[in-house]
Amino acid sequence: MKRILVIEDDLGIVKLVREYLERAGYEALAASDGAAGLARAVSDSPDLVVLDLGLPGMDGLDVARELRRRSQVPLIMLTARGEEADRIVGLELGADDYVVKPFSPKELVARVRSVLRRVDASGNAAAEQVHRALDVSLDISRMRTLRGDQVIDLTAAEFQLLLVLVRQPGRIFTRAQLLEALHGVAFESYERAIDTHIKNLRRKLEPDPHQPRYVLTVYGVGYRFADE
Repeated sequence: MKRILVIEDDLGIVKLVREYLERAGYEALAASDGAAGLARAVSDSPDLVVLDLGLPGMDGLDVARELRRRSQVPLIMLTARGEEADRIVGLELGADDYVVKPFSPKELVARVRSVLRRVDASGNAAAEQVHRALDVSLDISRMRTLRGDQVIDLTAAEFQLLLVLVRQPGRIFTRAQLLEALHGVAFESYERAIDTHIKNLRRKLEPDPHQPRYVLTVYGVGYRFADE
């Protein structure tokens, strides 16, 4: 049973989300503030964290920042409708997805399933375990990325995004196609999140993120991985 940690100070939302997660077959844990949530994330080893950005005291962005220093656990953010800047910062910190309040609990459960499915698919692929392009290799069974001999630490979303590109070097993917690969369905309003994931990916993968050698922009269309 997958364990989901919900860090949210609104007890009504916590109760509703836990009920839907448990109906879907997950074990649901909860914390009502940032410090307690961070402590549970470290001590209870959840499979995924749902994190509200608008927490009292230690806010959600600080929790996400500290969590990413310690772990690559999949992370879904909850944000208020007008907090686009916070959503972008959260994605830059390594969040895998976000859901805007007010939200449907069914949508959140669907997002949880989608993120966990990406992680499981990356870890359980039985056919070709390692994909290579140029000097970049992705080991699916270990969810490990190498550039030459250097290990590159990626979030689940960044790994899956790079895997899509590396599997077909030279092919141009639109943002909608990449988003569909990540979430299983294309949401036009979320396409900007792809640009943020690409920015994070380049920052980790590229020797010079401002002059990328691997993940290339095709202006007006999308992105491709450099071919030979």
